[in-house]
Amino acid sequence: MAQSLIELIKLLRDRTGAGLMDCKSALLNSDSDLDRATDWLREKGLAKAAKKADRIAAEGLAIAVNKCEECGGDTVILEVNCETDFVAKGEPFRALVDDVAKVILCKNPANIEEAKSLTTDLFTDATVKMGEKFDLRRFEIVKKEEGKFAFSYIHMGGKIASIVVLDKNNPELGKGLAMHIAANNPSYLSTANIGAEALEHETKVQLEAAKNDEKLAGKPEEMLRKIVAGKVNKYFSEMVLLEQPYLMDTESNKKVGVVLEENKVNVLKYVRYQVGEGIEKRKDDFASEVMSQIK
Repeated sequence: MAQSLIELIKLLRDRTGAGLMDCKSALLNSDSDLDRATDWLREKGLAKAAKKADRIAAEGLAIAVNKCEECGGDTVILEVNCETDFVAKGEPFRALVDDVAKVILCKNPANIEEAKSLTTDLFTDATVKMGEKFDLRRFEIVKKEEGKFAFSYIHMGGKIASIVVLDKNNPELGKGLAMHIAANNPSYLSTANIGAEALEHETKVQLEAAKNDEKLAGKPEEMLRKIVAGKVNKYFSEMVLLEQPYLMDTESNKKVGVVLEENKVNVLKYVRYQVGEGIEKRKDDFASEVMSQIK
């Protein structure tokens, strides 16, 4: 279903933090394409922050991390949806999430469709008892294997959860890294994981932004490219786990990569879930706010 201009402006403002009229101009100059409009705002220096659209929050969700020794000691991180925050905070719903996690760990479904099929009865019973619609949104199983050690962290009772897998059993560092990942939300493990397409796209955005920056007007092309390269590196370094200052080491401000090297430990993978990623909240009175400014 095609979205109205008002809806698109709201989504674009959530992404970028830009003003309403700037968002309108960006959409009109980008054929109502959200990604192109986001780049347009960044190139013009009008975006406060290039936020990801998947950070839109939603209510009535819970994230949990469960481990089942009876089923081989695997760990699962999952997100289950309900309709209201009130139900999400209740013990019956928490029990439902735990039961769903156990089924997933013991049955080891290959995908979300299979997982939903295996848990249909649980959700049907929960709907009868609690009077709401429930849904298993996503899950990921971390297998217990030799030389792999999983550590997890759950924040705010299930608003954010993370799992980090190390190649050595270091509980203190593992828990610290899980907390760091939950708080800092890295997009990449290392710079090697950044694809050429992403680098090329960001370089283009930063180059256009530099051309629109009055402070850089008249700079030689070679110097401009060096400035752009520096901005691109800074942009991605903030998104790369190994390049981020380690949250648990506030005194020395060491990067995560340095801390891992000192402990002779490697991160094999990590998973981070945040409630409502990509799910829009219920409609508010945003329409009247927009209409007062775009008429």
